[in-house]
Amino acid sequence: MRLNESIVISAPPELVWDQITEGSNYLHFMSGITRWEVEDDDSRIELGTRIRMLIRVGSAEVGGLIEVVEWQPERDLAWASVTGVDQRGRWRLRETPDGRTRVELRYAYGVAGSGIPGWIAELVAAPSLGGNLRSSLHQLKRRVEHERLRAEAARRRAEREPAEA
Repeated sequence: MRLNESIVISAPPELVWDQITEGSNYLHFMSGITRWEVEDDDSRIELGTRIRMLIRVGSAEVGGLIEVVEWQPERDLAWASVTGVDQRGRWRLRETPDGRTRVELRYAYGVAGSGIPGWIAELVAAPSLGGNLRSSLHQLKRRVEHERLRAEAARRRAEREPAEA
């Protein structure tokens, strides 16, 4: 099953990239994620990073070990499952002409087994996972835009302080 959601964030791609490559942020903006542990001592996510993750689907928690398999700074970050549920995902960032960022989150998964029972399980999970993707993008948008406003306010404050002294 493949799911795809997108949103436009009022911030440049580098600010969005900073949020999605900091592993400790995921539990703050990814809906449905119940476990997100970057295996390295460094919590930054980059090519080859392995992450233990679980996501709630209905009453179950599913997931496993994923690895970042594609990495193009401020543009694309993709992962694939190593163990556990068969899954692939991708963050895709594209700057808009007005300096904002279109963020796309793609997620594909398969249920072990074949035939009609596996297909039914995928269909049952799709609405829940799709809702999680949409919610995650909205939470990421709030987080990035808040951080951008906070940084701009700090910059303006710093510019005023030397003049006041």
